[in-house]
Amino acid sequence: MAEAKKVLELSDIHAGYGDTDILHGINMHVCDDEVVVVIGPNGAGKSTAVKAILGLLNIRKGDVLLNDQVITGTPPEKVINQRVSYVPQTHNVFVSLTVQENLEMGAWTVPEGMNDRIERMYEMFPDLAEKRRQAAGSLSGGQRQMVAMAKALMVDPEVLLLDEPTAGLSPLYRSVIFAAVQSIKDNGVPVLMVEQNAKQALGVADRAYVLVDGSNRHTGTGQELREDPEVARMFLGARD
Repeated sequence: MAEAKKVLELSDIHAGYGDTDILHGINMHVCDDEVVVVIGPNGAGKSTAVKAILGLLNIRKGDVLLNDQVITGTPPEKVINQRVSYVPQTHNVFVSLTVQENLEMGAWTVPEGMNDRIERMYEMFPDLAEKRRQAAGSLSGGQRQMVAMAKALMVDPEVLLLDEPTAGLSPLYRSVIFAAVQSIKDNGVPVLMVEQNAKQALGVADRAYVLVDGSNRHTGTGQELREDPEVARMFLGARD
């Protein structure tokens, strides 16, 4: 078996907004065969870490690497052009366009083979195939999230960044989204996922990071963190 390769790495990242640092020397990485989950309390810096990757805020110290190449300070549009796909928590679909048109927009920069990729998305998300001519804004929250993820996958990304993909969804659609994340990894796209639903997220995680106050608190496999007493107490509802 080939050794796993680091696709994305954050090394000693200090970053924030204005003069205030939110991240205080965090380290994390994603290999090419992994789902990596980031959990932590509100304000821990989870989404800030994703924005640091995308070049959306000032990194005062440390580096972001994509395939061993430093991309620190790269403008967001150039990060995206290097096939780093990002699904924000909200406002992540074109609500007035159909499902099909959303997927076509996702392939705007890489039109070659678009139709084949669209059909692969419909195989991954069968619900969308039935609604391909329906406006995305008329779909349920869970279905819109599937559209957003499928749209992000249309560029055949190096890595997929998901910011709280199950926020506000029903238990049924949360399970559907987590199953889709596993399928995405199985189809060769590594995933970095920020998630509040720690229990289910750790269930699909190959590895996970716990951030607290902008710093690394725990790191391990999903199973290790599910069994860690402090993590269980903080995020999984366990009692002392």
